[in-house]
Amino acid sequence: MAEITPNSLKKNTKFFKRNKSFERSLNIYGWIFVSIAVILLAIFLFYPIVNSLILSTMSSKGIVQKFVGLNNYKKLFHDEVFLTGLKNTFIFFIIQVPIMLLLALILAAILNDKTIKFRGVFRTGIFLPAVTSLVAYTILFKMMFSLDGFINKGLLSMHIIKNPIPWLMDPFWARVTVMIAMTWRWTGYNMVFYLSGLQNVPDELYEAADIDGASKMQQFFHITIPMLKPIIVFTSVMSTIGTLQLFDEPMNFSQGGVTGATIGPGNSLLTMSVYIYNLCFKYMPNFGYAAAVSYVIVFLVAILSIIQFKVAGDKK
Repeated sequence: MAEITPNSLKKNTKFFKRNKSFERSLNIYGWIFVSIAVILLAIFLFYPIVNSLILSTMSSKGIVQKFVGLNNYKKLFHDEVFLTGLKNTFIFFIIQVPIMLLLALILAAILNDKTIKFRGVFRTGIFLPAVTSLVAYTILFKMMFSLDGFINKGLLSMHIIKNPIPWLMDPFWARVTVMIAMTWRWTGYNMVFYLSGLQNVPDELYEAADIDGASKMQQFFHITIPMLKPIIVFTSVMSTIGTLQLFDEPMNFSQGGVTGATIGPGNSLLTMSVYIYNLCFKYMPNFGYAAAVSYVIVFLVAILSIIQFKVAGDKK
């Protein structure tokens, strides 16, 4: 055992002091780096949230603002344009999102099969629409779904229809067109998440199911879907957020077309996000009322996300 001397005590004391000063300097630099991130979050995230919440209690005409409390929110219940946008948004959410996610799940299950040749080519081809230009693809779809477009010509030549379908001039068919376009664009995006999840599913589960005589359909519902539940919840929540904020497709399909000043025939493509844009930049600017509409979207996203977590059985 080493002998303790006054010199060794002095050396140890100096060593501990240097260590403490080093740790103190590390803590200071750490707080500096963290504080920069906190300041940026406060400026670009928390301040806009708080400011927009305060703004939703104001009524503005141009630059003149007046405090109205909750009157903006009360006004929403009697605003026919807002109620039309809310109805259209929920139509897209209830119909398009389940179809898109189910199709993405089926494609992921098919393309996860190792016996399929050129799987990479098919995966890339299905995913490519997600990275295409938004404006370019909406212009392409408007051309394809016009009265004398490729779709009507194809259906007429195959004798499936007798008269051209007014895809962009009828409220029902205008919504269908937007749903088809959104499904084409985002199915591959969600498919990639499911494919990544399927890579972690042990092949032994499917082999055991084959031995037990389970069909492919039974394997899909009893193995694939339960194993992908967390990813299904994630894609459902993200698709819910995206659909409730739907703006680009309705705006691009409507502007410059035959629908005139309305968003789609009879405002059939008007969504809440489009209405917010109109309140800010198209009608007489009323930023307070637009902020109230935006917080309705926040409230709906929160409620629907909680419901989806509860339905999925997530207790966290």
